[in-house]
Amino acid sequence: MSYGARTSDVLTVLASQEGERLTVADIVAVLRDRAFALLVVLLGLPNCLPMPPPIPLVCGLLLLLVAIQIAVGMSAPWLPRRLLGQSIKQSDVQRAVKRAVPVLRQLERWSRPRLSVFETAIGMRGMGVALLALALALIVAAPLIGQIPLGLAVCLVGLGLVERDGIVVLVGLGIGLFGVAINAGFAYAVVSGVAGLLHLY
Repeated sequence: MSYGARTSDVLTVLASQEGERLTVADIVAVLRDRAFALLVVLLGLPNCLPMPPPIPLVCGLLLLLVAIQIAVGMSAPWLPRRLLGQSIKQSDVQRAVKRAVPVLRQLERWSRPRLSVFETAIGMRGMGVALLALALALIVAAPLIGQIPLGLAVCLVGLGLVERDGIVVLVGLGIGLFGVAINAGFAYAVVSGVAGLLHLY
């Protein structure tokens, strides 16, 4: 994996692509040799803002596929041809990148290689399992706002992997646990409410 360009620079290039829509294949082509880590950042990015369905679901499913491949030790991502043809509005990508880049640049100034345990084969497989849990939470996240802490968590984990910064990864995982707890509480409230209504009848 090459660490020359910073995450913010790669995302800026991605947002400057021509056309009204951006396919998953276009995204992977821009990410090149850092596709795994930057795909994680990119799949978390739209969910840092309130997004209507099915964006969190689509991002969650793609992240699930990526996480499984990281967990089993694949060196580069594989995506089905049908998924590679799926697209997102370029305006949505630009909006998310515009909001994220200033924050990413601040983090990049502070970030540096440390806690290299996440660079080992076992460490990366563990990250795949953690991302798998975040992906599942994202798929069932509460509408509009439930995905925001999960999106932030995924972005930080991906950024930490790109920058080889274990501290950023750990912060992302901590926020992810918070997001999972929020959505678990929401799911419990919904199930309890439905059960209460059924009991009334």
